[in-house]
Amino acid sequence: MKAAAGHAILPGVHSGKQPASAWWPKLLRIATLVRKETRQMVRDPASIAIGVVLPLILILLFGFGLSLDVKDVPIAVVLEESSPEALELTAGFQLSAYFHPVILRAMPPAERLMLAREVDGIVRIPRDFARHVSAGDASVQLIVHGSDANRARIIQSYVQGAVGAWTARRAAEGRDAAAGPVVVQNRLWFNEAFDSHYFLVPGLIVLVMTLIGAFLTSMVVAREWERGTFEALFVTPVRNDEILLGKTIPYFALGMIGLSLCVLSARFLFHVPLRGSLVVLLGASMLYVLVALGIGLLISSAVKNQLVASQITILVTFMPAFMLSGFLFDLRSMPTAIRAVTFVLPARYYVTLLQTVFLAGDIWSVILPNASALAGMAVLLSLASRAVTRKRLA
Repeated sequence: MKAAAGHAILPGVHSGKQPASAWWPKLLRIATLVRKETRQMVRDPASIAIGVVLPLILILLFGFGLSLDVKDVPIAVVLEESSPEALELTAGFQLSAYFHPVILRAMPPAERLMLAREVDGIVRIPRDFARHVSAGDASVQLIVHGSDANRARIIQSYVQGAVGAWTARRAAEGRDAAAGPVVVQNRLWFNEAFDSHYFLVPGLIVLVMTLIGAFLTSMVVAREWERGTFEALFVTPVRNDEILLGKTIPYFALGMIGLSLCVLSARFLFHVPLRGSLVVLLGASMLYVLVALGIGLLISSAVKNQLVASQITILVTFMPAFMLSGFLFDLRSMPTAIRAVTFVLPARYYVTLLQTVFLAGDIWSVILPNASALAGMAVLLSLASRAVTRKRLA
């Protein structure tokens, strides 16, 4: 039987438009792939360990073990005179939680302790200290071990703070002190407790999301190729985008579980404030997980080898997220060429978003540009993954 005007009419095709009923088989295929991938993920102990156990281990190890706060600094206080002024200044170091002082009477023993790395600094209170305090020109010598420049600067600021507190206390009591007429009053925005966990814990969430999103999915397609099960999809009506969705959705859900564990630990274990909206935090995290999943799938589809895919993923995602995202090091202090490289790293934008939402709040002038960058990366990576994933052997 022929159609009018000589045009053959195919079943299920109306005026060149795909009918609504055609979406139902597509959804069934995606649901079947998701169910299959979820079962495979649940049966794989490594996936559960990386997605659930590893986030808890990382946040506990880094949260409790990694800190930029320096406390109980071993220092030698060389007390060359025993005047009340010198003893009062020494007591300021003894009562401080930031110092663990060793009281000595001469410099040579203190220098030997410094060379043996038993102390990190020497505070020398010289002879005639009381007389110079009365004259208004007293000084205290500080010698710091400079092998760790960052720690040395912190110790220096701590000692200056202890001496400044002693000077301010004497001035408030109306006694003579080597103090000028100007008193500086400091206020620290967004981290009043001056706790480095406020800065570090949001960065840990980036590392966890990178591991779950990129590392796990980097081996998904490669594992199918190695086991020979990917060829079985060639004889099915499943399309490339359906394959990618079926493999992305379970790991996206696993990433959200890891995010929940991290946020709960940040709030109730380390008491990091969440001053922004939970919806904004969730939206930014969803964007980053999509980017990480896209990177993992792109590498996995292109390499087709689990070992190589995992190594490349660690190299291009986890290491940059750790070193070049602003998690540990200030990007503004980096050379211009390295700082330019960070603009193509998604972790840079996610770190900025997390630190802003957790500590400062919903600052839209910061949130919108960084979220837009992540959204653009997610679209580009999804298109690239779809282009690389082909239903062919070659």
